[in-house]
Amino acid sequence: MAEARKKPLISTGLAAQNRKARYDYKIGETLEAGIVLVGPEVKSLRAGRASLQEAWAGERDGEIWLFNCHIPEWQAGSFMAKFEPTRPRKLLLHKKQVQQLAGRVTREGATIVPLEIRFNEKGRAKVILGMAEGKKQHDKRAAIAARDWQRDKARLLRNKGE
Repeated sequence: MAEARKKPLISTGLAAQNRKARYDYKIGETLEAGIVLVGPEVKSLRAGRASLQEAWAGERDGEIWLFNCHIPEWQAGSFMAKFEPTRPRKLLLHKKQVQQLAGRVTREGATIVPLEIRFNEKGRAKVILGMAEGKKQHDKRAAIAARDWQRDKARLLRNKGE
């Protein structure tokens, strides 16, 4: 019998992605931030097991935190290294960046949405944050119609050449 192959751990590149964020929000400016993790969380991220579906970022005590990001416990970890899967995680930004983000949230009513978690060339986990504004239902329908038209147009052009 063939053995079940283990999925290789991610050393660089995309670990988790919030695909629904671009559908629900208009994403403006993006920003890269470091994230404070404990050891087993890094292992779970490298295995690609994190979820950003319900995650959001906000300001608390003059710092930016990532809330509701689900990083499951590492299965092979010891009982000493247990952690809460959806605990708030501190994001590492410069003081000026924190002030700018907090100001835009209070002044403009924008939302800070985590778009993806990736590992950089040095192997450090980074969170890509987007300044977002909510889309209305008719905006979502227009985006779907435009996407469908692009798909149909590409199909027509591809079939015309035959």
